[in-house]
Amino acid sequence: MTQDDLSVVDGWHAHVYFDAATRDAAHALRQRIVEVFGDTVAMGRFHERPVGPHPRWSYQLAFAPVELARVATWLALNHDGLDVFLHPNTGDALADHRDRAMWIGRSHALNLGALGG
Repeated sequence: MTQDDLSVVDGWHAHVYFDAATRDAAHALRQRIVEVFGDTVAMGRFHERPVGPHPRWSYQLAFAPVELARVATWLALNHDGLDVFLHPNTGDALADHRDRAMWIGRSHALNLGALGG
C-alpha cells in the first residue's frame, strides 16, 4: 500500500469510549449521532465492558470514507467530553489501530494483543 492509494480504505470506524460515570452522556451522544447522520452511519452495539483492543466501554460508528470529514468534524465539536478513537479499515487491523488512528479527546493505550500485536 502506498500513501497515495486511498482506495485501500474500505471504511472508517469511530469508537466512543465511556464508563459507568459517563454512561448517560454516551447514550445521549449516541442518540444525537443517529438524529444527525441517520443511515449514513451504522451504529454498533453499546458495550459495557472492554471489547477487542478497546480498553474501555464503547460503541462503534461505521461509515464510508467520503463521510470522514463530516463525521470527524461533528464529533470533534460535539463529543461532550467523551473520548473518541477513529481508524480506517484497510484489511490490516493491527496497523489501522496502531499506526493510522486519530483521537478526539484523550488517547488511551489499546490492547493490541487482541489484534495480534
